[in-house]
Amino acid sequence: MTSPDYVVAQFHKYGINIRKVDSNTVSVSFDELSSLYHLDELIEIFINIKKRRVAEKNENAPFEMYEHRTYDAPIDSLKRTTPFLEQNVFKMKFSETNMMRYIQRLCEKDVSLTNTMIPLGSCTMKLNSAICMTPVTWYGFANMHPFAPVDQAQGYMAMIEEIEDNLVAITQYDAISSQPHSGATGEYAGLMAIKKYHESRGDHHRNICLVPTSAHGTNPATAQLCGMKIVPINCDENGNIRADEVEEKAKQFADKLSCIMITYPSTHGVFESGVKDCCDSVHKYGGQVYMDGANMNAQLGLTSPGLIGADVGHLNLHKTFSIPHGGGGPGIGSIGYKQHLEPFVPGHIEVPIEGRTTGAVAGAPYGNAGVIPISYAFIKMMGRSGLLAAAQQSILNANYMANKLEGAYKVKYRGEQGRVAHEFILDCNEFKEHGITEEDIAKRLMDYGFHAPTMSWPVVGGLMIEPTESEDVYEMDRFIDSMIAIRKEIQEIVDGT
Repeated sequence: MTSPDYVVAQFHKYGINIRKVDSNTVSVSFDELSSLYHLDELIEIFINIKKRRVAEKNENAPFEMYEHRTYDAPIDSLKRTTPFLEQNVFKMKFSETNMMRYIQRLCEKDVSLTNTMIPLGSCTMKLNSAICMTPVTWYGFANMHPFAPVDQAQGYMAMIEEIEDNLVAITQYDAISSQPHSGATGEYAGLMAIKKYHESRGDHHRNICLVPTSAHGTNPATAQLCGMKIVPINCDENGNIRADEVEEKAKQFADKLSCIMITYPSTHGVFESGVKDCCDSVHKYGGQVYMDGANMNAQLGLTSPGLIGADVGHLNLHKTFSIPHGGGGPGIGSIGYKQHLEPFVPGHIEVPIEGRTTGAVAGAPYGNAGVIPISYAFIKMMGRSGLLAAAQQSILNANYMANKLEGAYKVKYRGEQGRVAHEFILDCNEFKEHGITEEDIAKRLMDYGFHAPTMSWPVVGGLMIEPTESEDVYEMDRFIDSMIAIRKEIQEIVDGT
């Protein structure tokens, strides 16, 4: 019998990678670019491998070298017999001019950063610079299969190792795993690392997760998914986590405490002044600290999760580090972690990763590696001073807008210095007695040409606004003027005019 290793080696001679599955099986994969030419080529190589093996066993057996053949038509049994693409658009006769106009009409039905600010608080919808996007189109990056032999992917591996080193410098964690596909997957990977760490020490009973009400919305959902019991932590009137309650709950559940999940700056739009005290309390009673990285763009160069005291946490490369992610992807939720968690972060059975012994959280060992060049380019071109300036600008922009809108609206939370972080919440509950909700304001904003802010979360009746560092003062003023005009319209309803 021909071994899979032999078959794989023979295909390498033709410049083709196939994958060994087990001691008896190889696997081939196809995508939308595969053609009958490729299928024919695979079949011919398999035939030649069989002939070669026969020839090796019997020197007198005839052996014909591979000659490429093509099919003139698909096999009749594979032809489609039912109707398809029946819509009128597929029956129209397009000139290039009409095709161009058709595509543009489709674009005009969407709202994107090409039209207007997208002030989605906590979602960080900022400019994805064209120069950062360009490398993903380069052949070496765009056409690498995730299971290509490692010796054929040395350039990719060098880039991944370098960006992970850069992220270590930015976050002050000990190491980075690039496997998780998203922030949610990163949360899952990080919490499972904490869970397995406790289990490795015999602490299988540690299942309490403290979750402040100012944490990111996915945090309690992920903790639940990991089999943890959620204990909420309240915030004070300024939106800060109550550090005294963290101490109280950590002490109360000391023998069962697994971790706390903190978002910093918080989803309330403030820098938690007592965040280190919260971390110290949890560590004192044997717990671990998970830091949600959704708002990492406000930390760059100013502080870091490692400095604050986090043990593990994800980074939304598709938010802070410029990968476009509207519509659900593609994302990278890299996790940073301290050294004691190394054995418990995602590994991979097909492509083993040194030091990591647990299972994968994504199909590929390095997740959405194809978009890593975007964040790599962003970090390299920004540099230390540029990343710091981005964080400072995002905070400056948010405070500019909050101060301009204060009075017309109520800014729900401010920090101890009277400032907001990189985002802020407008409390619109006062208008409800007049029949006006935050949804009405969001829809009216669309009439003014703006995408609506994040609505009704984390404060019911609130609008959470994040300008990011991308917006200039003219666009922010246009948004502010629109919101003030809407407030005047509301006042006309309040006054009965």
